[in-house]
Amino acid sequence: MRAAILGLPGPALDPETRAPLAQHPPAGVILFARNIETPDQLRRLTADLRAALPPGAVIAVDQEGGRVARLRPPHFTAHPAASRIGAVFARNQHAGRRAAFLHGMLIGAECAALGFDMVCAPVLDRAVPGATTAIGDRAFDADPETVALLGRAMAEGLAAGGVIPVMKHLPGHGRALADSHLALPELADIDEADLLAFQRNADLPCAMTAHLLYRAVDQDNPATLSARLIAEVIRGRIGFGGLLLSDDLAMHALQGAPEHRAQACLRAGCDIALYCPGEVAQNRSVLEHCPPLSVTAEARLHQARDFVAARAVPCDIAAASAERASLLA
Repeated sequence: MRAAILGLPGPALDPETRAPLAQHPPAGVILFARNIETPDQLRRLTADLRAALPPGAVIAVDQEGGRVARLRPPHFTAHPAASRIGAVFARNQHAGRRAAFLHGMLIGAECAALGFDMVCAPVLDRAVPGATTAIGDRAFDADPETVALLGRAMAEGLAAGGVIPVMKHLPGHGRALADSHLALPELADIDEADLLAFQRNADLPCAMTAHLLYRAVDQDNPATLSARLIAEVIRGRIGFGGLLLSDDLAMHALQGAPEHRAQACLRAGCDIALYCPGEVAQNRSVLEHCPPLSVTAEARLHQARDFVAARAVPCDIAAASAERASLLA
């Protein structure tokens, strides 16, 4: 498997889309709204992907709840934003943690039933007043201790539902003043408060980087492309030892050809390059230039699956939905 997870152009795996996946099989694919129409269509697509991809490859989706949700009504469940769960926690800590767990479990169970095995959540960035709205209500709270507790609960819920959780965005996107989808945010230095939630959850199996430049650590490269920041901060000060994905390399925070971005993030220490637009020619180029998944990365992916296998339980969707709704009321 190549060290890449790629987007797809549409709702079916046609011959043109399938060809580069067969020639240089990736470590996985990630689906977006453009790939999703109805439950039956989505199950056919994920089944086709499972047959086309190598054993062990993942099928991922961004499904946090709130405004970052690729599965939406009328065919799929509407899930609340993380900030609503943070508000419950502010009133009653036990209720907030339970709501976060149920939130993860409901998202996980729905996604697993549709053929996904990885969900890019929870967000462990802080909600920082005056910062970019790119995070905003996607964060549980401004307090890092609260974010750590609720992020853990949601991650455990996702695993209980049957999917691999991916915490994001290391080492912390909450203070950024610019949206990395549109431009490269810059900060003077790392704030220990940003690291805390990630440090408390460093044993989670997967994480995603942030496209942020921290001038005191690396004046030239954002976190995703910075060998120093990944080694010293993500692997060092945070202590994360799991599978590290880049954020979407097509975001405007980064520059250069898709294949060069992918190579740069892998050289810096990411285990997998994430490239999401789904354009077939770009996918082909990324796959041709990406190396195979490293032995270490393969082991980390196996550990992520073991993390889920040890926690997955049957989910009574109706009962869990009713309980979450009562807690959020």
